[in-house]
Amino acid sequence: MEARWFERINMPTIFYVDDNGDDLFYADYVRKKQQIDVTLLCFSKAESAMQALEEACVKGEGLPDALIVDLYMPLDSGLDLIARLRADSRFSRIRLGVCTGSDAEEDRRRALAAGADFYAEKPIDLPAVIAQMS
Repeated sequence: MEARWFERINMPTIFYVDDNGDDLFYADYVRKKQQIDVTLLCFSKAESAMQALEEACVKGEGLPDALIVDLYMPLDSGLDLIARLRADSRFSRIRLGVCTGSDAEEDRRRALAAGADFYAEKPIDLPAVIAQMS
């Protein structure tokens, strides 16, 4: 399983999937700098995040409170991952979001139609994401 773990005990858990390592680094930097109480697990591939979710289910471990995915990734589609998770009842309690550099209204509509609960523009705003988890 490919993941970078930034973990604190008894905190909300967020999976962040983005093929851009700089965006993943920035999210963790902001988490540390602003002392945001969240467990942040970063994945550079949608399939790696899906594998981690599958393994958590098999092991009976807790699932993340939210999963945020980049809209445009060269090998994986963020919308495909959202649709795949929405189609599987095991993951129905996870809040799903799209975080992208696109401010196009069409992209927002497509993300919400695929099953995303929220749409955010980059750079990721972790406090806003956590507020949407409530």
